[in-house]
Amino acid sequence: MPNYRLTLCYDGTRWKGWQKQGNTEQTIQGKLETLLSRLLDQPVEVAGSGRTDAGTHAKMQVASFRAKTSLSPQEILSGLRQYLPMDIGAISLEQVEPRFHARLSCTGKTYVYRIWNSDQPNVFERNYLYRLHTPLDLYAMRQAAEDLCGTHDYRAFCSLKRFKHSTVRRIEAITIEDLGPELRFTITGDGFLYHMVRILVGTLLAVGRGQLSPDSMGDILASQDRRQAGEMVPSCGLCLVDVRY
Repeated sequence: MPNYRLTLCYDGTRWKGWQKQGNTEQTIQGKLETLLSRLLDQPVEVAGSGRTDAGTHAKMQVASFRAKTSLSPQEILSGLRQYLPMDIGAISLEQVEPRFHARLSCTGKTYVYRIWNSDQPNVFERNYLYRLHTPLDLYAMRQAAEDLCGTHDYRAFCSLKRFKHSTVRRIEAITIEDLGPELRFTITGDGFLYHMVRILVGTLLAVGRGQLSPDSMGDILASQDRRQAGEMVPSCGLCLVDVRY
């Protein structure tokens, strides 16, 4: 059966996350499966590169699905663009080799987390920023970010209490940009655990506030204890910006 790769973007503000759920129709995956099943007149299951949280955005998300149809990829793409809501955008669609899988074939991702570090209002971007007025020590945060990079067991930075698979991941880079009133965290790695990016940012903010020492990141990693890391920041500031294969 032909295999397809769909690249899309979405504003996650009103959605309950990527993964379909039995108690709501407000998920990205559920919406795509419903629409594709109607367009192609057959049940369609969609796999995403990862499960973004409720309220999290994506400038680039990748999904894959299989379907037998006489419609060309361009015709399917046109149908998606016609019927998807305005906060979900279908960027491209192509037929790919049978072994491609959006999640299993993924080799890395990049997330951006944005913080509005000012009491000045930012009305038009309020759904894409976490507002935080506390003064922050950027030097200490950048020092701590360096220690969080590399290949480690990130169990302390995951919300799950039980684990079926390895919690070892590789973070290639964490950068913190000072853009005036905005701070922008860019985190690139080979994969991320449940809520991992939001907990990493929350931990770095705890360093910036002076609640954690920048030298304590190694101890937190070694502890494998979620209680040792910082609080999880809200989902509104998080955006998936790149998926690599």
